[in-house]
Amino acid sequence: MTEFLPISSTAHLKAVPVFLGWGDPGVTFTAIIQLGSIFAVIWYFWGDLSQIIRGMVRAIRKGDYQSQDFRQAMGILLGTLPIVFLGLLLKVLVADIDNWPLRSMAAIAIASIIMASLLALSEFLGKHKRNFEDIGWLDGVLMGVAQSLALIPGVSRSGSTLTAGLFLGLERSTAARFSFLLGIPAITLAGLVELKDAVEQGGGEGQALTLVIGTISSAVFSYLAIAWLIRFLQRRKTWVFVWYRLGFGAIILLGVALGWFEAID
Repeated sequence: MTEFLPISSTAHLKAVPVFLGWGDPGVTFTAIIQLGSIFAVIWYFWGDLSQIIRGMVRAIRKGDYQSQDFRQAMGILLGTLPIVFLGLLLKVLVADIDNWPLRSMAAIAIASIIMASLLALSEFLGKHKRNFEDIGWLDGVLMGVAQSLALIPGVSRSGSTLTAGLFLGLERSTAARFSFLLGIPAITLAGLVELKDAVEQGGGEGQALTLVIGTISSAVFSYLAIAWLIRFLQRRKTWVFVWYRLGFGAIILLGVALGWFEAID
């Protein structure tokens, strides 16, 4: 449910199991079940996707590189490059990503509070007037740079791109809509890479069943979250997410201070 809400799915996928005493499910599990989220967003936005792809092909054939569909397609493609580059760099430089210091509960809490503050600032400073037809390749690049920050748990991919979109003057629902489309290549690549590694390493029948159930659950609840968020942002501002993220971060910091996570983090 949190994959497409601006509150950080990665943070919740660690914080909730850790709080319940199950331990950190790890990067591999998180990335693989997000393939279910991709199925959901492709299902929900199939009309937009097919139009952009057909329009891009048509624009290339005609040499019309100023067309709306071509600009949006290039925005998605170019906007994917920062997170792919940094993700590969992180995979090479960090040997044990599951024990990366930035995956600690304290780091997740701090990231959540910082991103809540930036989302609040975007509500004050953003003009919220530009619609989907106004989006170009530069918007995609800038939102893609923001998306790459989501490699840090607690930042939130949807939260960072939504915040960037609001700073760029996009309407709230438009920023969310483009955020979903922008996330398709990045989440798909991450999930497929981790799935390949999991298959090569092998695993028990129980692990495979858990991944299948998690992926199906991810698809169903991601679709519901997307549909709800789009309708919500057409009528309301993002303050509920700002306050939620501040409270989420504060509770985790309190838990760290009181030693709630010492035995299970």
